[in-house]
Amino acid sequence: MSKQFDVLVIGGGPGGYIAAIRAAQLGFNTACIDEWKNATGGPAPGGTCTNVGCIPSKALLQSSEHFEHAGHHFADHGIGLSNLSIDVAKMLARKDQVVKQNNDGILYLFKKNKVSFFHGRGSFAAAKDGLYEVKVGDESLLAKHVIIATGSNARALPGAAFDEENILSNDGALRIGGVPKKLGVIGSGVIGLEMGSVWRRLGAEVTVLEAMPAFLSAVDEGVAKEAAKLFKKQGLKIELGVKISEVKSDKSGVTVSYADAKGAAQTLAVDKLIVSIGRVANTIGLNGEAVGLKLDERGAIVVDEECKTNLPNVWAVGDVVRGPMLAHKAEEEGVAVAERIAGQHGHVNFNTIPWVIYTSPEIAWVGQTEQQLKAEGRAYKAGQFPFMANGRARALGDTNGFVKMLADAKTDEILGVHIIGPFASELIAEAVVAMEFKASAEDIARICHAHPSLSESTKEAALAVDKRTLNF
Repeated sequence: MSKQFDVLVIGGGPGGYIAAIRAAQLGFNTACIDEWKNATGGPAPGGTCTNVGCIPSKALLQSSEHFEHAGHHFADHGIGLSNLSIDVAKMLARKDQVVKQNNDGILYLFKKNKVSFFHGRGSFAAAKDGLYEVKVGDESLLAKHVIIATGSNARALPGAAFDEENILSNDGALRIGGVPKKLGVIGSGVIGLEMGSVWRRLGAEVTVLEAMPAFLSAVDEGVAKEAAKLFKKQGLKIELGVKISEVKSDKSGVTVSYADAKGAAQTLAVDKLIVSIGRVANTIGLNGEAVGLKLDERGAIVVDEECKTNLPNVWAVGDVVRGPMLAHKAEEEGVAVAERIAGQHGHVNFNTIPWVIYTSPEIAWVGQTEQQLKAEGRAYKAGQFPFMANGRARALGDTNGFVKMLADAKTDEILGVHIIGPFASELIAEAVVAMEFKASAEDIARICHAHPSLSESTKEAALAVDKRTLNF
């Protein structure tokens, strides 16, 4: 006999497991299906983010940054080291342990919130009598509402399929067993820059090939220019405007043939190649055609502004639908859908979703960039404050970068905040809150910030909008 639920979530990543927990909190009999496996074949909920994305990459970034500091910055603090070495196997084991802690934490949360968990791939079987039948392994589940949160997969470069040995997706990039002498990265987006940074810090010679003529074209131009300068100084080689013609892989490594920005033929020989050219919606095995689920031309599930699909009581959230492929965007959509099912008014404001690149320096932003404001002809004021003038940044020994604030020229409403520098990922939260509440630059400028703190740079950037900084 089939088990029946009020809400069934397919996918246990950030969008899925959060949707399931919120639905259970709202009183629904809820289940979640997820197929990720750990090293022993057991369940590993958390999706790409927890298993081969956000969480493990941050673990490796932290380890590699410690190594970088020990080798290049500890001496400034009077700390002397000799015979510095890196145990890559131990670093990877720590990363795996961090992932496992998150996997186990999600399973605990399911148990705590009375969410039934099914390990396997969920696929639609039929729709009948107002219910949807979903198969997972040998079991058949029935549900009134289905939330699809199946995430995304790495996009492969045509003619260069991932083998996760030489040609690597984000998955393989997190499992390189030793520091490669030469590492190539195709794509200068978030994943490419973060993974390139990890292995550069550990000693690899890293070359990044980017098809776009501009570096970090989605980022504020001033921030992108500063980032390019700092990454070059660190030793990351970045080539823009390239056109890949061929990728060859053999036992000796990978050879990339490409035309540079001037059209000249070039060849790059590397030990490993990370391909990070975007991601595609994952509907593999979902069997949406069994119930008539509509996909768009990119293979993503078609939804409206409330995450409703073309099918009654079937919803979709996260990377498998339109919008930015960000874990926190998926979480917010998951909560909103659970609340909409309960008759509440779940809300996600795409204009205040923060973006972060966890390089060093970190890059974070929310709202519009200067180039976007110029393109739409909106009158604005800009204020900028450098971390080199911030006391806490000096004490940290990390004074690269700045905070930039953009505000409407007439109303002073904050339109965007862009940060490159220490702990930008944490500092951006204040800007998100301010923009969500329609704050003005003057509001931030009038709020007392702790001294000494990095957050004072946000206050000073707000003061700079009115050309009245106090410490620069």
